[in-house]
Amino acid sequence: MCTRVMWSEANGAVVVGRNMDFHKDLMTNLWKLPRGVHRDDGVEGRLQWTAKYGSVIAAAFDMISVDGLNEAGLAGHVLWLAESDYGIRDEFRTQLSQAIWLQYFLDNFATVADAVAWVEGNDVQVVQMPDPTGGRPPAIHVALDDETGDSAIIEYVEGHPRIYHSPEYRVMTNSPTYERQLELVQRFAGLGGDAPLPGSTDAQDRFARATYYVGRLDRPKDQLESIAAMFSVIRNAAQPFRIPDPGKPDASQTIWQTVTDLTNRRYVYESTTRPNIVWTDLDELDFSAGSPQLKLDLMGELAVQGGLAGNVSGRFEDKGPMTFLSFALLEKMGESAAPLT
Repeated sequence: MCTRVMWSEANGAVVVGRNMDFHKDLMTNLWKLPRGVHRDDGVEGRLQWTAKYGSVIAAAFDMISVDGLNEAGLAGHVLWLAESDYGIRDEFRTQLSQAIWLQYFLDNFATVADAVAWVEGNDVQVVQMPDPTGGRPPAIHVALDDETGDSAIIEYVEGHPRIYHSPEYRVMTNSPTYERQLELVQRFAGLGGDAPLPGSTDAQDRFARATYYVGRLDRPKDQLESIAAMFSVIRNAAQPFRIPDPGKPDASQTIWQTVTDLTNRRYVYESTTRPNIVWTDLDELDFSAGSPQLKLDLMGELAVQGGLAGNVSGRFEDKGPMTFLSFALLEKMGESAAPLT
């Protein structure tokens, strides 16, 4: 499930692309989330905070942040990692539910380094959530990037975070774990080895292609060229429509893509089932504390008919606040409120 690519030499800008690959529609909409919103960890509410930064995010089911950019230039991306092991729940550790994990970073940090320091200093435990639609519980890792070109991949192995923090970590896909991916990619021509560049949709092959092509992008003349160039790379790593491989939701079709200009704060979204690309410029949005949470309805009739296109910064609407999936919400829904271990 998914590919993320960072390009930090885009004529003075840092540009990041990602594919969302999944076996079913995530009912994704975009949200403008302002500063000053009070949130908690989604587990037992022991960790609470007030958002320091506003953000634009892509949400799954209007309950989970899976991709986004904050007004300070920090972006984050949730991808599937089947090997994720969050450990047996330990109530004495700082905890975050999977649904709010990415949003915590966007709410609180301006740089990758600050986010990494917080994770390392608090031995943060991510708590796995049941799938509210009855599917397979998520197994995910997170990529963070900022306007300086810094990057981090955070995975959970044997119950604790394993962090890969360096501007050199530009590409992330899925299985195997990141350490192994870095070894495997060196087999291919142009990346350290002599094997032909692979063409399959396997995660390690997408990792190799994305690494190869982002390293060969020409200097763009302007923002339009940089965004187009990044789309060309992530489309090369996209997965065509098909029946997912048995037991492997990570081997699924690409349902949408984003390209984010972290430097100039532009967030671009493209659905693979819609004819048009939309984007929003964060400097055109009001993130002040007390301003409403706004939603861009990508699932509505106008979007389905192809009526949404271009700059949609003025098309966000107040349809009530976004409610993040939590164990308290699951209990109200009549679902099991016990965190998975």
